[in-house]
Amino acid sequence: WDSAIMRYRTNCVYRGMAVETWGLSHSLHCACAHDLTLERQMLRSFRKYGYADLNGVHSFWQMLAMAQQFGLPTRLLDWTYSPLVAAHFATEDQETYDRDGIIWCVDIEKMNRQLPDPLKEMLREERGNIFTMEMMDRVGEGFDALNRISSQPFALFFEPASTVNRIANQYALFSVCSDPATVLNDLPGTEDCFRRIIIPAEVKLEIRDKLDYINISERMIYPGLD
Repeated sequence: WDSAIMRYRTNCVYRGMAVETWGLSHSLHCACAHDLTLERQMLRSFRKYGYADLNGVHSFWQMLAMAQQFGLPTRLLDWTYSPLVAAHFATEDQETYDRDGIIWCVDIEKMNRQLPDPLKEMLREERGNIFTMEMMDRVGEGFDALNRISSQPFALFFEPASTVNRIANQYALFSVCSDPATVLNDLPGTEDCFRRIIIPAEVKLEIRDKLDYINISERMIYPGLD
């Protein structure tokens, strides 16, 4: 119960994954662990060859969010405000129905304790827990801006502009670490920030069926021809 807004609300956001043993490594680390500096080259190519679709996207952080949404390996991790959307991602892959799934829950208020003081102050001024696109642009352009704030690794959560329907429909937000080699839940001071909900393999199909019944399905999660 949040007395400030007179409603029931949670401080958590969620990430659903098909296999319980999968951790919180981002796709850049999975694809380019041998050379994380490839990140800059990939983003440069994404801007170059995606110019027509990115025309009008002037924010580095919005461009990064769109790259993540369309499959480019990045240091971002996808999260959602909806535990039901997270359950969709934990149960959508039928090839993993023989293995337990997982929903990671992270308490945003607790996570924000590890932020550098300037970023904490920005959130206090805005009376929020999540960074907006406008706030990210004030933080600075690119990853070097994060490193200028603090030499110690930290992570923040930001909400992209809804430039494509899938971002809005998935209630999406992203986490980003200042150090691409750092795994989110390995950051110092975050030990009590995470909770794991295990989805037993034998109930995946039942959960999937019930999610479809309330329209948490591919038609909602992935709108459009692509």
